[in-house]
Amino acid sequence: MKHISIISSSVRVGRNSHRVSLYFQNFLLENNLATAEILDLKEFNFPIFTERLKFQKDPAPNVLDFASKIKSSDGIIIVTPEYNGGYPASLKNVIDLLFEEWNHKPIGISTVSTGSFGGSQAIIALQFSLWKMKAWTISAMYPVPNVSELFNEFGVSVNKDESDKLTSLFVKELIWCMNANSLTQ
Repeated sequence: MKHISIISSSVRVGRNSHRVSLYFQNFLLENNLATAEILDLKEFNFPIFTERLKFQKDPAPNVLDFASKIKSSDGIIIVTPEYNGGYPASLKNVIDLLFEEWNHKPIGISTVSTGSFGGSQAIIALQFSLWKMKAWTISAMYPVPNVSELFNEFGVSVNKDESDKLTSLFVKELIWCMNANSLTQ
């Protein structure tokens, strides 16, 4: 079975995007689509990196653990809030930490906002950064507007049927890309 890592990128107090990370994990496991693990950047609590991992003299164990999890994942779902039209520094920090680990990695992007646009402006900036890292961002996107109204703190959707329908399409595209990627490895 394929393995998907879900990056929960907000480290703020009272964050709402983590709700969507929990939802994705539950969806993947409940539907037996893949094994899934949340890589919560709040729990990793990384410092601002002054150098890329491959040039660090003595990287911390949690940095090596994170890099290993990205590298060994068949695919990634990034769940990120939109902050002032972009994505959080915590996410940019770990994207820039790695390079080879992102190479041709299938990545689905879910942007989240408390407003009505669902983080749509963050998608462009994040996609561009990932393309520069040679990651394979899938064409399907998963914007979530009004997140605190749609998902509770445990990742349960208030409209499960609608959320599951949209998620199924998003995950289907990610899994297709993961399978295509494994043929070229």
